Amino acid sequence: MRRDELTRPLGHAVFRRLAASYVINELGDWMGIIALSVLVFDRTGSALATAGLFLGTRFLPALIAPVLVARVEQPAPRFALPIIYCGEAAAFSALALLADGALFLPGVIALAAIDGTLALTGRSLTRAVVAVLLEPSGELRAGNAVLNIALTVSAAIGPGVAGLIVAGFGVQTALLLDAASFYVIAWLLLTAGPLPQAKPEEGHVRERLRAGLAYLREKRSLRRLLIAQGAAFVFFAAVIPIEVVYAKQTLGTGDSGYGIMLASWGAGMMLGSVVFAAAQSVRLPILLFFSTLAVGAGYLGIAAAPTLAAACAASVIGGAGNGVQWVSVISAVQELTAQNMQARMMSVLSSTATAMPAVGYVLGAVIAVALDPRVTFLVAGLGVLAIAVLAAASMGANWLESVDKTGPTALDAEGEIMVELIPVGESPVRAAYRRS
Repeated sequence: MRRDELTRPLGHAVFRRLAASYVINELGDWMGIIALSVLVFDRTGSALATAGLFLGTRFLPALIAPVLVARVEQPAPRFALPIIYCGEAAAFSALALLADGALFLPGVIALAAIDGTLALTGRSLTRAVVAVLLEPSGELRAGNAVLNIALTVSAAIGPGVAGLIVAGFGVQTALLLDAASFYVIAWLLLTAGPLPQAKPEEGHVRERLRAGLAYLREKRSLRRLLIAQGAAFVFFAAVIPIEVVYAKQTLGTGDSGYGIMLASWGAGMMLGSVVFAAAQSVRLPILLFFSTLAVGAGYLGIAAAPTLAAACAASVIGGAGNGVQWVSVISAVQELTAQNMQARMMSVLSSTATAMPAVGYVLGAVIAVALDPRVTFLVAGLGVLAIAVLAAASMGANWLESVDKTGPTALDAEGEIMVELIPVGESPVRAAYRRS
């Protein structure tokens, strides 16, 4: 793909604002994750307390976010998104106050759950805005590629920067900086001008939730893709709790070896983001299939690696697959979804990506304790390969050929860009077409 085609989405001022908000959000998230983990563990010394923090920031929001998305997708996103990010800023400001006094663990977990729910909601709405903005001009995949490169680079440098700030300035300062980052995002989006919006159908939240479930039942390819990705997340995440054990005990390396292995996976992810950007002419089903195979192959390579160097080489392969696979899934869900359903379907994907890894964590830890960390990587690799093959056989080669398209664009009374939509199920237009 030519460079000018890849950077074309950046010609939209609104997309530049959205991309900047994504980068700031990713860096801020790392700040919050590391600061809260340090806070809870230092104050309690309990692994169970840290596990409770995980449930508060990930599992509970995964259950609540789709309902909140159905509630906030009707107002103009120019105002809804800044309000959501201001809510996140308020949550982290409150967490910073708790960090300075006696730790009340239930309060910390409750605030973390609020922030996690708002974070999933904000990302789902942002992805919906991106889809409505770029899909009509055929720039959606290029826009996703730009976001993917920005996010993988942020994910590579974010933990290091956050760790330095927490170590140098303390937990409270890190939490306040995170809160400030959300205010910056809110200002960027509030002053961006009208944001494109596909107006959802009228009705109460319960009715829109039912409409979303009915849409999933109707769209077989979309439903199967989400189910397959949910199953894949279990195996993607199975190795995460035991990587440190594998590196330090199985391979006999120290902390530096563990860090090098993780950095190798991150380097592979950045490579994968470049591959996705360069492969815009390759069909998404092909990218999804082979990138998933690459993740599985990476896990199998790590399982068999006799040395740290071999494990790092396998990590680069798996990370490259990871860097392609997740953004391919996002693009596929967006292309299979009508624009008035974008926010709801992206919330389902985001919630799946947040909740299902919890199953993988338990599976991986049990296998490692009962057998060996190498067996965890082996099971994860075989599971990923099996899902890739079964999903490809189930969905077929042409599962992206029938997609919901939009009708003419109009403006609503508030100046927001609106899209008149073909009703779900009526005369659809046919078109050719990690661990996360």
